[in-house]
Amino acid sequence: MQISARSDYALRALLTLAVAEGPMTADELASAQSLPVSFLEAILLDLRRGGILASRRGRIGGYRFARDPDEVTPADVMRILDGPLAGIRGERPENTAYVDAAEPLQQLWVALRANIRTVLEGVSIGQLARGDVPRKLVKLTENPDAWTPR
Repeated sequence: MQISARSDYALRALLTLAVAEGPMTADELASAQSLPVSFLEAILLDLRRGGILASRRGRIGGYRFARDPDEVTPADVMRILDGPLAGIRGERPENTAYVDAAEPLQQLWVALRANIRTVLEGVSIGQLARGDVPRKLVKLTENPDAWTPR
């Protein structure tokens, strides 16, 4: 699975905002995470349209959460920015069809999506910002093989 720069930058900005004591501008969020501000501004606009963020202009303006960060998951963010979590040639796994020896591929793709959901829906932005990663996710990282590139 590839994580897009859009999703990575969005999650970094949201975690920064979640620990902030008030609204933050795009410039402040970009500076805090060393992100390109023009790229981040487009991402923040998409997150506002998706109902995760709200914005306000003016001297005390900036971005803030429109929803409680404890109710927003990385999966929510990624779906807004990049679409479905798992796609096969632009199709959802349940909409694929294979024949003969390739028939089990559909189950493989559905299982893959189920595992992606377990991780990305299993923690909220608020939890991550507090460093409160659920034990079931931490356990996945405790296997040394998880850290081995292949």
